[in-house]
Amino acid sequence: MSQPLSVDVNAAVTGTVLAVQANYYQVQLAEAQDYPVEQLLCTRRSRLKKLGQQVMVGDQVVVEEPDWLGERGAIASILPRQSQLVRPPIANVNQILLMFALTEPKLDPQQLTRFLVTAESTNLPIVLCLNKRDLTSYAVQKAWRDRMQQWGYSPILISLRTGVGLKTLERSLKGHITVVSGLSGVGKSSLINTLIPEINLRVGKVSQRWGQGRHTTRHVELFELAQGGFLADTPGFNQPGLEQILPTQLRNCFPEIRQRLSQAQCQFKDCQHVDEPNCVVRGDWERYPYYLSLLAEVTEQQAKRQMTMTAESRTKRKSRKHGKIHDEPKLETKRYRRPSRRQLQQQLQDIDLEHLSP
Repeated sequence: MSQPLSVDVNAAVTGTVLAVQANYYQVQLAEAQDYPVEQLLCTRRSRLKKLGQQVMVGDQVVVEEPDWLGERGAIASILPRQSQLVRPPIANVNQILLMFALTEPKLDPQQLTRFLVTAESTNLPIVLCLNKRDLTSYAVQKAWRDRMQQWGYSPILISLRTGVGLKTLERSLKGHITVVSGLSGVGKSSLINTLIPEINLRVGKVSQRWGQGRHTTRHVELFELAQGGFLADTPGFNQPGLEQILPTQLRNCFPEIRQRLSQAQCQFKDCQHVDEPNCVVRGDWERYPYYLSLLAEVTEQQAKRQMTMTAESRTKRKSRKHGKIHDEPKLETKRYRRPSRRQLQQQLQDIDLEHLSP
């Protein structure tokens, strides 16, 4: 005989969106011990779509009319977000776990810098983790640790195969919603499998031919940690985009630059730290050439965006027969706009008054 429900079946409940698949949302209920089930498979109310409100992984949502027996529900509203990332699309993250490997694939400092700059642009705390320490010597590990500290980071060196360093990493993840980012093949899915064995994510091997990992994660998903908090696995990629970073923002993505500017200021407020006189940033530090390269890249991207916006402002989309769409130049409104009837009548009245006046 089934036990009666101890909750109001008509009451709304709150929870966290763990995964998004098509038009369905897996919601982990808050204070799950008070409810008959821990998760509900939900749709979203049509009014959210009309309002243009997208439900994202990590969102805190209100679920109406839960069907406890069918484990279904409908998302009625989204609670205010504390943070929001565009790539990957996820809400309410409060730190980034940037994961790389010391070897297999080979650790490239320039590629690592791109990931670090992208992570810094979110203004979220960064946990830098270097995996596969068991495949390298102590001298190599110390060299990379010292090098990262000069960059402004304190890396956690771990080995998923032996378990060394995992306790330190777990302490940094406890109680946080952490998004895991990094190259394919560095061990992101393996880390989640180690911390949450019941998940059993598919793991890809590093290609011997190309020296890169194969993509195994296809979508963003949150996984609950036993000690509290969530991990968000994200699809791996080899070159993170810098489209969201402006040239004036790039300097804030380098701890070395922030440290130098905290001690002294450049002569010009808009100094880009390239060849301006009395620049306190320009100098002999390791990642300065990387900064110059990325500055040229984001400056070129900004120029292209401005050209595109200028071209779009001068043209308009117009459809013809058979559904064909083409661009036409916009007419200059001041030159070609016809005067209204009211304006013409006012002009005629002014002329009459001039003739009637003595």
